[in-house]
Amino acid sequence: MASLQLPRITFWRGFFAVLMAAFVFVVFRRFTGGLGAIAHLSDDMPWGLWIGFDLLCGVALAAGGFGITAVVTILHLDKYQPIVRPTVLTAFLGYMMVIWALLIDLGRPWNIWHPVIFWNPHSVMFEVGWCVMLYTTVLFFEFLPIILERFGFYRPIKLIHRLGPILVILGVLLSTLHQSSLGTLYVIAPEKLHPLWYSPLLPLLFFVSAIALGLAMVCVESFLSLRAFGKRLEPELLAQIGKATAFVMALYLTIRIEDLLVRGSLSQAAKLDTASLFFLAEIVIGGLVPMVMLFFSRVRWNPLLLVAAQFLVVLGMIFNRMNVAVTAFQLSTGAAYSPSWMEFVVSTGLIAIGFGLFALAVRYLAVFPQGPVPKARPTDPFLELAQ
Repeated sequence: MASLQLPRITFWRGFFAVLMAAFVFVVFRRFTGGLGAIAHLSDDMPWGLWIGFDLLCGVALAAGGFGITAVVTILHLDKYQPIVRPTVLTAFLGYMMVIWALLIDLGRPWNIWHPVIFWNPHSVMFEVGWCVMLYTTVLFFEFLPIILERFGFYRPIKLIHRLGPILVILGVLLSTLHQSSLGTLYVIAPEKLHPLWYSPLLPLLFFVSAIALGLAMVCVESFLSLRAFGKRLEPELLAQIGKATAFVMALYLTIRIEDLLVRGSLSQAAKLDTASLFFLAEIVIGGLVPMVMLFFSRVRWNPLLLVAAQFLVVLGMIFNRMNVAVTAFQLSTGAAYSPSWMEFVVSTGLIAIGFGLFALAVRYLAVFPQGPVPKARPTDPFLELAQ
């Protein structure tokens, strides 16, 4: 009888196991001792790391789902079809992570169903809740054919494909509404945000930056898939996505700087205090530098430089969301807040779960054009990209 072969213990598998043990402990403590047992949140700072990163960043990181799916489906760009499935999978997992994070963050998570029954159409939170709920449902149906293929259920797939245009339209509408509405949450608190980040145009800025972030994540995902499975998207497709990212970033930065000029707040960036340094780091390192890089075809066709530029876009947009949710509040109100180690465990744990589920999907489902890759061996992504 063949002996049972245990999986090889690696650094990342060991790290994942330790992180999951800590995550289970923290979640158990949260639901038995309340939010105060694990978080440093207060009445002065009720929204911290979880809202800034898990919600605002999580929703934006998954924005590629509606953008790429809409362009490929509506414009019939068949050559971009290989991008759709991994992008939809990422978006679906991203929104599931957001929902799970909300269950941990909400003071009374057992009341999360209340917006379904108790309607308040004048509330921004009501609109965000409904849009996230409905768009997650849309993403489920867009991802469902990949699962049905695995088990040979082709008849339901035909029905879902017929509904494809309707799902795409719903996805675009719902994503546009809640991506912008997340910015609206902060429009109603002008006296609590630093002038470098407060703007009545926050809904528009959140929406445009989410599109840029979603495009950049496609390239980053390709790099991570190469690292884990030896699979990546075609360089030509990634180069075109890089060009689109550059134009969206140019639009975002133009709106951002013009808004600061009109409101007379741009001079705040020249003070070289904490706020200006955070602002300049966000705009220059996470905005101007990658945008200029991506406008050069030499960069877009060099896989290593392309990954570096798109990674800077991702970091810049994450930094922006964290600045709006945490930095701008603290600098304007003087509220004291530093996340506890258990808050970091929750955020990193949810990310790790997302990566784990993505890996399982790639191993057993036809996420990439090559199909499932159960025996794919990790490779050196830098060596592969350089070839």
